[in-house]
Amino acid sequence: MRPVIGISVSFEAPDPQRALFRDKPLQYLEAGMLDAVRASGATPVLLPALGDDEAANDLVACCDGLLLSGGTDVAPQCYGQEPLDPAWSGDLERDLYECALLHAALQARKPILGICRGCQLLSVAHGGTMFQDIETQCEGAVPHRDPDVYDRLEHDVDIVDATRLARVLGAGRRRINTVHHQAIRDVGSTLRVSARATDGTIEAIESERAGSSDAPADFVLGVQWHPEWMSAPRLVIDAFVEAARAARTR
Repeated sequence: MRPVIGISVSFEAPDPQRALFRDKPLQYLEAGMLDAVRASGATPVLLPALGDDEAANDLVACCDGLLLSGGTDVAPQCYGQEPLDPAWSGDLERDLYECALLHAALQARKPILGICRGCQLLSVAHGGTMFQDIETQCEGAVPHRDPDVYDRLEHDVDIVDATRLARVLGAGRRRINTVHHQAIRDVGSTLRVSARATDGTIEAIESERAGSSDAPADFVLGVQWHPEWMSAPRLVIDAFVEAARAARTR
C-alpha cells in the first residue's frame, strides 16, 4: 500500500471581483506537487485548515508524512518583527494552521519535508528568523527571484557534507531553481544548515539528528527550491516518500 503524504494548502481570501467562487475563501494547491508526490510512489492528500489544533492532530494521524508546501511569505510577527513593506506582511492565518500541522507531525515523529515557504516555516516554528527581502537586506546576493523568468531562474548551491541532504543528492555543488525573495537568517533550534547558495544564502535545513540517522522520525528537511518543478529526478521527494514508507511499516 502506498504511503499517504499530507500536504498543506494555500489560502486565498474572498474576492468580489473573482468570476469563479466569487467572494468565497479558497484553499488550494498547485497540481505539480500532487503529480510529483504520486510519481515518487505515494498517495497525496490535501490537509484543509479546519480551525483548531485537535483537527490538525486528526489530519496528521491519517498520514505517513507531512509536506509543507510553498506559497506566500511567512508573517514577520511569527519571528518578532513587523513588515518592512506592506507587501511582505505574509499570511499569519496560514502560518498558525501550518505550525499546528508541524507540531502534530513532530509529536507523532513522522517524516517532514518543507518546500520553499515550507522550509522557512519549519525554521520559524523552531524559533528562527528571516530576511524579509534578500535584494534589499543582503548585499552582494545573487538573484533569487525574477517574476518574468519564474521557475526557470537558477543558481548553484553547495550541499554540506555529512548531512542527510548530502546522502540524498551528494555533497558539493548542485544547480537548483529559485523563486523566493525572502530567506532564513537565523536557523531555528534543533535544526542546522545543509545547503547554501554561493552568496551564502541558506538554501536547505534539516534536523540536527538527520545527518547520522536513517530513522523516519529524523527525516526533517527543508529545501528553499522547488524539486517538484525540476526536470531532473526528484530525489528529495523520493527520499521523503521512502521515509514515509518506512514510518508506515514501523
